[in-house]
This record gives sequence, C-alpha cells and structure tokens, in this order.
Amino acid sequence: MNDKFASRFKNIPQDIWLKIAELESLRGRWDGSTKHSPQVMGRLKKSVLITSTGASTRIEGSKLTDEQIEKMLKGLAIETFSNRDEQEVRGYYELLENVFNSWESLSFSENLIKHFHKELLKYVKKDELHRGEYKKTENTVEMINDQGESMGVLFATTKAYLTSKEMLELVEWTITELQGNKHHPILVISNFVVEFLNIHPFTDGNGRLSRILTNLLMLKQGFLYMPYVSHEKLVEDNKSDYYLALRQSQRTLRSKSPDLSSWLNFFLDIALTQSRQAIELLSVDDVFAMLSPTQQKVWEYLGTVESASPLEMSQKMNIPRPTINQVTTKLEELKLIRRVGQGSTTRYQKL
Repeated sequence: MNDKFASRFKNIPQDIWLKIAELESLRGRWDGSTKHSPQVMGRLKKSVLITSTGASTRIEGSKLTDEQIEKMLKGLAIETFSNRDEQEVRGYYELLENVFNSWESLSFSENLIKHFHKELLKYVKKDELHRGEYKKTENTVEMINDQGESMGVLFATTKAYLTSKEMLELVEWTITELQGNKHHPILVISNFVVEFLNIHPFTDGNGRLSRILTNLLMLKQGFLYMPYVSHEKLVEDNKSDYYLALRQSQRTLRSKSPDLSSWLNFFLDIALTQSRQAIELLSVDDVFAMLSPTQQKVWEYLGTVESASPLEMSQKMNIPRPTINQVTTKLEELKLIRRVGQGSTTRYQKL
C-alpha cells in the first residue's frame, strides 16, 4: 500500500522543493506575527466563509454571487431554500465554518470524511439517499465552464466496487505519513487531494468536499492562516489551470511512472499565493494601520453612504479616478469593502 503512493515522490523536481521551502518560510513568518484583535480576525473569517462558499460551489456549476449568498444566509430559514444552489451553499458554509472553528478537535479518518459528506449535502433533497455513503454506481469527472455547463469528461474514476478498498488505503497512508516525517506534509496533502478526486468516492459533492478537507488538513499541519485568505477563491480564479493540472497528473496515477508534478506545482502555487496574501494582510498589528491617508479617507467616506460608484467617490472627495480605482482594489483585498455590480454599474459598500 505505502509503496503505491511513496513512489510518486521519487525524483521531485528542484523547483517544487524551492516552492516548499518558500511556503515553510511564509508559514514561519505568520507564526511569528503579532496577534490581532478578535474583531479584525472575526470579520476576516466571516468574509472568507462567504467568499470560499461562493467560489467552491461556483466551480461545480452554481451561479450564485457572493452578494447573493450573503443576503441569502442572513436570517434564512431552511424551509425557504428555493433551489439546489441555495441548498448546497448553506451546507458548504456551515461545514466550512465548523472546520474553521473546531479543526483542532477533529480527527481525520474515513468516518470523518463520510460525516463531512453528510453535512455538506444535508440540505440537498436530491442527495438524500446517498449522503455519507460511498458511491454504488460509476461516476465521471466533468469540467464545468463559467455558465455551469459541462465541457466534457476529464477522466474515468475508480470503479464503485473498488472504492471502499482504495479509500481505506488512501486514508490510512495519509494518517501514517502525516504522523511521521518521511515526506513533507504538503506532498502528503496534495497527494491525498489528487487521489481522492481520482477515486471520486461519492455520487456527488466530491470537488466541494476535497476543498473542505484541504482546509482541514492544512490547518492541522500548522497553516493557520487558512480561515483568513480563501483557498477556494484562488482555485476558482485559476479554474482552467486546476482542471488541466488534475488531468495531466491523474492520467499517470495508475501507470508504472506516476507523475504528480503538474498537480504539485498547481497546489503549491495556490498555497504560496494564499500565504503571501495572508502575510500582506496580517503582518502588522492592526489591519487599519496598513491604510494610507487616501485609503482611510475613502474607507471612512463609504461609512457615511449606503454605496458609491468610483465616479461619485472621485467627485465627492476630489480624488483622481485612477487613484480611486487603486484604493478600492486595495480595500477589497483587505476585506474592508465589497464591490456590488460590474462594469458601468460597479458600486462599493463598506463592510
């Protein structure tokens, strides 16, 4: 069992080791950073929960925007779900929130994975019969475009009758490796994700569940900034590369010479971007200390109005329009404002 996975880590290219070294350095900088106020951290976590939920469900074909999701989650009774997108969103949000809040007490296991799947789909009526159960019929992995339409089958998955055996092997190996030090944990986690998606153990929800499990495993290995910069959003923003990396690596997994380099590079690039954004976001004592006088002025102005367009802000504060564009981009990155609408209808609101 172990040799099947361990062979994938032979002859790892030097560029991947360099990325791992940089990731460790960034993690060390986060660990050594000043602690921040609960208010700042809480606001960031809430924002990331919405961003991650929107991104992860859209990767699988949902059409709900972050703004629609936020409105939907405010005081929404379960009975009021009007469609499957809303059902999936609520399940993802609640499960990810549980991971962010309780990851230290969660023990990674097959039972936990099945429990997560049940929680992920607990509001989705059409998935009622197979929640928390491995697939009993064959399934495939399809690439979904921005309109939620299938662009074709990426690859065939593990046969249903082999799913239990392969999941047992994968989970046992992952637990053993993460408890030891034979392979770097980022290699073990990335292998778990690519193999989990290759097995595709459940009838539905595999992609979303893989991203929930990524958050959990990364947190348990000390990447404690996961709740403050969205992993899912970075995947969504690079969806074509995500599908390509999966396809290139997964078609070699059952060959005599498995090659994980495409997937490892993608996974590490996402992790590095997330780490850099976290350091930029929270490397000072208070996120507001990062604001320039102009950024502070715009942020304070948005607190006096329901929303404002870039042109309105430029005219009201006598700030050049290009500067307004730069300022709003930065304030969005810092999760201090949000954009509503696109193009000529773009407006901004203070969070």
